[in-house]
Amino acid sequence: MSSTATDVVVTGLGATTPLGGDVASTWEALLAGRSGVSRITDDWVKEFPAQLVARLTDDPVGRLDRVKARRLDRSQQVAVVAAQEAWESSGAADAGAAPERVAVVFGTGIGGALTLLGQDDVLEEKGPKRVSPFTIPMLMPNGPAAAVGLAIGAKGGVHAPVSACASGAEAIRWGLDLLRFDRADVVLVGGAEACVHPLPMAGFAAMRAMSTRNDEPERASRPFDKARDGFVLGEGAGALVLERAGSARARGATIHARLAGAGATADGYDLVAPHPEGEGAGRAIGAALRDAGLSPSDVGHVNAHATSTPVGDTAEAAAIRSAIGEHVLVTATKSQTGHLLGAAGALESIFTVLALRDQVVPATANLDDPDDDAAVQALDIVRHGPRTASFSAAVNDSFGFGGHNIALVFTTT
Repeated sequence: MSSTATDVVVTGLGATTPLGGDVASTWEALLAGRSGVSRITDDWVKEFPAQLVARLTDDPVGRLDRVKARRLDRSQQVAVVAAQEAWESSGAADAGAAPERVAVVFGTGIGGALTLLGQDDVLEEKGPKRVSPFTIPMLMPNGPAAAVGLAIGAKGGVHAPVSACASGAEAIRWGLDLLRFDRADVVLVGGAEACVHPLPMAGFAAMRAMSTRNDEPERASRPFDKARDGFVLGEGAGALVLERAGSARARGATIHARLAGAGATADGYDLVAPHPEGEGAGRAIGAALRDAGLSPSDVGHVNAHATSTPVGDTAEAAAIRSAIGEHVLVTATKSQTGHLLGAAGALESIFTVLALRDQVVPATANLDDPDDDAAVQALDIVRHGPRTASFSAAVNDSFGFGGHNIALVFTTT
């Protein structure tokens, strides 16, 4: 394991999700088994095969200065809301963190899609003179990271990984490296997404990637279940504050967990389909464990990426089984939150940290009849309610279109 001087810990958490407007309410709803999924009632959705969404419980505009909010895309708004909670809860600002040593890494899969599509409508209907002068900074994919950097006054670098549904997790990995290489003293990391709109919905539906269980919204997202038929699009953001352990302890910060290691690989297989045996995903998990100085037997829990797609879930199950083993307690929290795309890895890392803190693994909702796949059958997937357990290390998996694979290892301190 790395020395205490370079140990990296989590000192702040923030979120806004389809389950709650902050971390506490989101975690409470997750453990209670509540679903954030509902059926869209807008007129535009009537011809769509998939009519489900996991919308935010809280409008981000109400949490921000109204003038500033109007100049931010919704993806940027949710990023700032989550980041502000994480930053304030960390106490880093009160401890006098030098702005030149504060960095931000905030990922997104799609970025300012609502602005891009909305302003295109304005252009076509009203002409170029009516297009907003804020269009470009609102639609650019580094917009969430830039907005967060401005919100906390970070001057040590602002970075924006864009690796589809692995973006939020990749941001955490970048933050780990920045601290290990002494390029910053505090790093605010996370991911954001907000793209509930006809075009992304139609595109995902055309790929047959989305659930069409329209009459049972709360039961639609069902990772690892034999009857799964696709994911549910969600929106929101998750944020974490990372610091080196020594400085965090010196200032008396609350330490939620240790970020012990990270691994990243590429499938080199297909643009959208995962390797059917989870080969790249398994290598990412193995790399993360080696980085953390841990063996597979040390891991007690995995928060799986499991999106509820037929191919993706079995591939990940194979990866977990080969890289860690069958003893580990697995959960798939997208069954309640929906799939937050570029924010998923950040939010699920928060869930992994909280599971370590509280020694409880949330249940995978809607897992009534596990897939016949051998790996799914072999794994101990938690269902029918949360399970208390004793474990000191947990893994969060995140995978994205393009063959991006990120695995993160968190441990108790």
